[in-house]
Amino acid sequence: MLSRAARPALRAGAAVSSRTAAPSTATFATLREIEGRLKSIRNIEKITKTMKIVASTKLNRAQRAMRESRSYGGASNEVFESAETAPLAAEGKKKLVVVCSSDKGLCGGVHSGLSRFVRRRALEDSNFDLVVIGEKCRAQLSRTNAKQMVLNFAGSGKDVPTFAESSAIADQIVQLSGDYSAVEIIYNKFINATSYEPTAIAAFSEEAIIASPNFSAFEVDEELLPNLREYTLANSLFWALAEGHACEISARRNAMDNASKNAGEMIGKYQILFNRTRQAVITGELCEIIAGATASEDM
Repeated sequence: MLSRAARPALRAGAAVSSRTAAPSTATFATLREIEGRLKSIRNIEKITKTMKIVASTKLNRAQRAMRESRSYGGASNEVFESAETAPLAAEGKKKLVVVCSSDKGLCGGVHSGLSRFVRRRALEDSNFDLVVIGEKCRAQLSRTNAKQMVLNFAGSGKDVPTFAESSAIADQIVQLSGDYSAVEIIYNKFINATSYEPTAIAAFSEEAIIASPNFSAFEVDEELLPNLREYTLANSLFWALAEGHACEISARRNAMDNASKNAGEMIGKYQILFNRTRQAVITGELCEIIAGATASEDM
């Protein structure tokens, strides 16, 4: 039986032997972890490359729809510019702000840029109600402007926007019970394949159209003004949604391209780390074999 004085020395020796054996086990665990991380990053790289190809394919179609929609919105703007239509300044009346986003993500800061634009406008003048098209901006703006939301639409951005979709949204907006002094549509304006900016366009009320100095030159009956207002609102929404869709597809392609490049860099770094760790494991095993062979020869 060991004496009390010898027991601490025995425990210290066992601790040293366990610490000596630990690095080999940890090294093998690290190798497996690095190999698993490499596999995950390669899978992510495949997904991002595929999403980039899909976005590149959709971009031409989205840009074509955007160019066609500009003729709709441009025609409405020409009419109001010729009539010198301007929003009416009415005290106590709220403004209606329509935000055009979509339900899809993985496209950089397209939606968050719109939300920041709305929040900045709210700091200047918070007397407005919100209509949000798309779940992304709805989720972001509900944290700060939930009380101002009166209507939201889901299911946007699944495909290229159509005039029928814009007409249905305009019909719901016109039926809102609030008496608004002006309607403002906020969307992402397509500049080129790599840049876009949040922009606001006006959709005028019936009172503003009637008060236009040169509107009488168009000889439009006052009974038809509600139809004209809804039609021009649908035109502007179609324009805004089509431009925003093109910006979203372009931003998604750029985001997936950057993600693929970052994944490639990470794969290169982890591959070097894996090779070095594996080489260290092999070297350690060879040293153990040589030490064992030398020890057996000395016996």
